[in-house]
Amino acid sequence: MYYLTQRLILRSLEIDEANLYLDYLVRNKDFLTQWEPKRNEEFYTLKNAENILQQKLFENETKKGVHLFLFLKDEKTLIGSISISNILWGAFLSCFLGYKLDKDYINKGYMTEGIEEVISICFNDYKLHRIEANIIPRNAASIRVVEKLGFEYEGTSKKYLEINGVWEDHHHFVLLNEIVEQ
Repeated sequence: MYYLTQRLILRSLEIDEANLYLDYLVRNKDFLTQWEPKRNEEFYTLKNAENILQQKLFENETKKGVHLFLFLKDEKTLIGSISISNILWGAFLSCFLGYKLDKDYINKGYMTEGIEEVISICFNDYKLHRIEANIIPRNAASIRVVEKLGFEYEGTSKKYLEINGVWEDHHHFVLLNEIVEQ
């Protein structure tokens, strides 16, 4: 998978590129801790990075997910990722959106630009009806991203996900595809 936006390259990573992914994880370990499940030291190994990429590639190939990594067009540094997971086909045609960005690249519009492309993929290529995003209420920057892209707030799920060892509430946002062909 390979897509271009104005400033970004969004693409899948092959298993032999696990070092790029591991470098990203290690560089952002402290920053991402507040937004992710608790990680042990095994998580930050090349073998684990290879396993994660293998799973993401499998989901891409079987249309159970869309996992893309963000690079600036003029740099070779991995700056983030956007994942569509748990694609449900049939009558539901729905998925979950997840994303993360390198601490040194936040507040520059990169994530909004990348997600806009992923929305297009979901709605135009996959013909999905619904994209759901669940965000910790204190993550104001992430909430701004989805609001800019037209996601609507549907409510708060209490103690929705265990984040860094604590069950956190999450705001539930949804974007509907109003042009899905029947």
